[in-house]
Amino acid sequence: MTLSIISINHKKPQQGILCMAALWKNYQVEFEKNVFEFILVDNFSQDDSISILEKEIIKYKNFTLLENNSDAGFGAGNNFAVKKAKGEYILFLNDDTTIEDDGIRKMLTYIQDHPEIGVLGGRILNLDGTDQPSTGKFYSLFTFTLFILGLQRFGFVDKNPSQIKEVDWIKGALFMIKKDVFEKIGRFDEKIWMYTEDMELCYRIKKAGLKCVYFHDITLKHKHQGSTNRAFAIIHIYKYLPYFYKKHKTSFEYQYVKFLLRTKALSLIVIGKILKNSYLYETYLKAFKNVQ
Repeated sequence: MTLSIISINHKKPQQGILCMAALWKNYQVEFEKNVFEFILVDNFSQDDSISILEKEIIKYKNFTLLENNSDAGFGAGNNFAVKKAKGEYILFLNDDTTIEDDGIRKMLTYIQDHPEIGVLGGRILNLDGTDQPSTGKFYSLFTFTLFILGLQRFGFVDKNPSQIKEVDWIKGALFMIKKDVFEKIGRFDEKIWMYTEDMELCYRIKKAGLKCVYFHDITLKHKHQGSTNRAFAIIHIYKYLPYFYKKHKTSFEYQYVKFLLRTKALSLIVIGKILKNSYLYETYLKAFKNVQ
């Protein structure tokens, strides 16, 4: 087996059904010839996800459904699946994505031809075909300040390059890595439940002397935050960005990040209270409490 494609389901089986159908449509030959396999992990949904997905997954060869008996997060679910994966390479693929061309095949060829690559990512599109940021910069104090000010939306932090290019880190919605590299680096950090786990792993990969590379020639549509929502993302980012800094950066940088996060959260709590905006107030109150 050359490539194991891994996705995580949590209470949204219809997303997995669409993802599987798109993979089979574009890569049926690879699945039938035992070149590709697909592993879908149900991360302790505790609903009817298993029964729904079981009826669909039997339609396809080399498609497997695994039940994880705890919901320890995105990284932990993927680590669980890798233990069962037979492929020399792993592609972590969000279940709220649909592939529309042979880009995965091209990515696999490219990473095979370039052993200096630790992680290969690709171009991710919104459902309307516009670019969705697919790479990011490691946060210096300056770029983190830009992030806090909301300037990442203008391409100051997160970008989609127009060509194959080495980058700092790859977004986890489309994340290809050689299995032995993944094992050697230490897998996803399971202390990160969701959000920043992709950046943190890329940071360790770069420290090991390997490259993180963006591959442009692929058409993958992603329902942004299809597995969560914006408030959920904010709350978890406020928790795990400080964790990243505490693990990898200086004490000063860690304290600076906590200060900026708390300051922004407090300002939005006050604004939410004044404007009687329950979304702002409740989201940033939870975010403030999450900063550790």
